[in-house]
Amino acid sequence: MFTIDADTHIAPTGGAFTLEEHLKRMERAGIDKTLTWLKPDYVGEAIEGHNRYIYEATQRYPERILGFGWADPTVSVAHAKKMVKVCTEEYGFYGVKLNGAQNHYRIDDPELALPVIEEIARTGKRLAFHIGPDEYENTHPLRAERIARLYPEMTVLMVHMGMTNWDMIRTVVEAASRCPNMFLIGSATDERAILYAIRQLGAERVLFGTDAPFRRPHVIRALYETALTDELAPEELALVMGGNAARVLGVSA
Repeated sequence: MFTIDADTHIAPTGGAFTLEEHLKRMERAGIDKTLTWLKPDYVGEAIEGHNRYIYEATQRYPERILGFGWADPTVSVAHAKKMVKVCTEEYGFYGVKLNGAQNHYRIDDPELALPVIEEIARTGKRLAFHIGPDEYENTHPLRAERIARLYPEMTVLMVHMGMTNWDMIRTVVEAASRCPNMFLIGSATDERAILYAIRQLGAERVLFGTDAPFRRPHVIRALYETALTDELAPEELALVMGGNAARVLGVSA
């Protein structure tokens, strides 16, 4: 089955986050392509080197690594806009991620976040949000819904879809039911949440993701296939495991 892991991280800081280790884990899990962004262990403008590392990975393995940028408005709004421009125009990434939990800001903050989001929207690329209870208020789904409504033509990826916090999970699904431009990436969550989202929204709105290397890709793939095989038709499972990501990103199998 053609598979795209829609949530993976690599970084130039070594260990499990090296490109080489990432490729080994992909191979073990039988994953064809990965949507890949940085691990935010940079300080300030060192984010530039982390995004550059993603770009270099896409150049070495263009058939396997689907690059996605990262912008951090807490460095400065001007610098975050610069990262949007570099990541989308120079690097050709599929979009830009904002993480209000790890970078500590509200994802709809009018002074920090909205100017950067407007810049992403102008590119015609995709926006990804970390959605989880690790910083509940900063990354609440209703904040993401506000953005999705402001920019209905922009695809908004809801990474982690609330993790295992059922208040957030239900709210994510409710928000997505009102915003057809929202897609849920079921990483760092469990099979109950994944099945709930699929039953409420349909198989075409949920994307397989592992959060690698924080989670082991072969284990998470087994969880998905074990949990979903008896619940979905084969063509629906194929959508979740790779078809939806391919359609959303505009890539071929």
